[in-house]
Amino acid sequence: ESILSRIRSFEYSQKNAVLVSATALGVGGILIYWLRSRHKIKTIEMGDGWWGSGERPLKGQEDESIRPFKIETSDKVIEDLHHRLDQARYTPPLEGAAFHYGFNSSYLRKVVAYWRNQFDWRKQVEVLNKYPHFQTTIEGIDIHFIHVKPSYVPHGRAVQPLLMVHGWPGSFYEFYKIIPLLTEPARHGLNEGDLVFEVICPSIPGYGFSEAPHQKGFDTIATARIFHKLMNRLGFKEYYLQGGDWGSRITTNMAQMLPQSVKGLHLNLVFIGRQGLRRILTVILGAYVPWLVGLTREDVQRTYPFIQKNIYELLRETGYLHIQATKPDTAGCGLNDSPVGLAAYILEKFSTWTDKSFLHKDDGGLESKYSLDELLTNVMIYWVTSSIVSSMRFYKENISKDPGLTADARVGVYLPTGIAAFPQELAHTPRAWAKEIFKNIITYSYMPRGGHFAAFEEPKLLAQDIMHFVRKVEQL
Repeated sequence: ESILSRIRSFEYSQKNAVLVSATALGVGGILIYWLRSRHKIKTIEMGDGWWGSGERPLKGQEDESIRPFKIETSDKVIEDLHHRLDQARYTPPLEGAAFHYGFNSSYLRKVVAYWRNQFDWRKQVEVLNKYPHFQTTIEGIDIHFIHVKPSYVPHGRAVQPLLMVHGWPGSFYEFYKIIPLLTEPARHGLNEGDLVFEVICPSIPGYGFSEAPHQKGFDTIATARIFHKLMNRLGFKEYYLQGGDWGSRITTNMAQMLPQSVKGLHLNLVFIGRQGLRRILTVILGAYVPWLVGLTREDVQRTYPFIQKNIYELLRETGYLHIQATKPDTAGCGLNDSPVGLAAYILEKFSTWTDKSFLHKDDGGLESKYSLDELLTNVMIYWVTSSIVSSMRFYKENISKDPGLTADARVGVYLPTGIAAFPQELAHTPRAWAKEIFKNIITYSYMPRGGHFAAFEEPKLLAQDIMHFVRKVEQL
């Protein structure tokens, strides 16, 4: 009996040991899975889309060829433009109004007179065509882009591909002054040849020479997917991204979608969608003890008084946004019919978005930062392509839904990020706030001057900051 009881006891202890081991393995496995899932980087699902006219064809693959493209305008288009300019009607401005009521119509007469009698669109087309243009069909629509390669690459230096994305009411033309600084930096005294880029600047679908989507729902995530497909079609496995305005949101979505393809993300505007009690407390404390909530002296100067700079001034500059995010076609049909209306609507943004103090100037300060040829070339890109309505629709597709429910709302950016904070930007985003989304900020620069259209207004400053960021990433 004693021997039998010992055998039974041994069997029982063995069973217990097996049970304990199995339980431990199970709990350990669950723990490991939980830890891994916690650290797993969330991404936006790439998906697919069709934006062409009608139903997506069932048979046959899309034409993936990359076709050379040239900007051309017929005499008939220019004659029609001149006729419309000649027939323009104006409302006299209020005395002393400057740009407080929008584009001053006295100055508008001068702009239109220059446009009608001195502006040479043929000459500007030659300027536009100095870089190689292409089109390729992606998801049913033709995508336009320029692709500029360096004329000289120092021995042993790798060429860094850089995709630069514009916003509204800009275009690919915004990058014409910064492209030579990036593709031929040594010639412009920017470095000793340690960095050189090849630059790809696409037009957002519905802007300029990129075909407008024919279906509803075309947002920044769809754009991000199309631009990834474009870079893949061009043969790039890894590349840098740069953007401001809509370009910032599009490139951020690209980083959230395929982080393995993006070497680094550089932005000159940061979108922060999340608000709440924590942000309110940060704003309140930031006014009195900024160091406690991670704000620097420069952040305080650019952010406060908070109500004035982040509510009143922002409301004054974003009335267009509410129109375009709700019923863009109504206002758009008038702008598409009147070149004078189009110029006033677009050029007003190049005034106060460049410098808020330009509000007090009769000419909006427009010619203090840009030439009329540059400004009217951007307007003409919208006019000759009849793309103002489709560009405005981009707001409705992106803003008319709960921002907390969008696919990118809860997805952080973990790859190297550089931020250039220009002092005249519509709103300032401190590094402490940007870190809520961008988890790996390599460079954050308080730029000494400049506003919303950074590449257009301060190309050298922006180029230097992009290079500073890429150098740091390449050294990681």
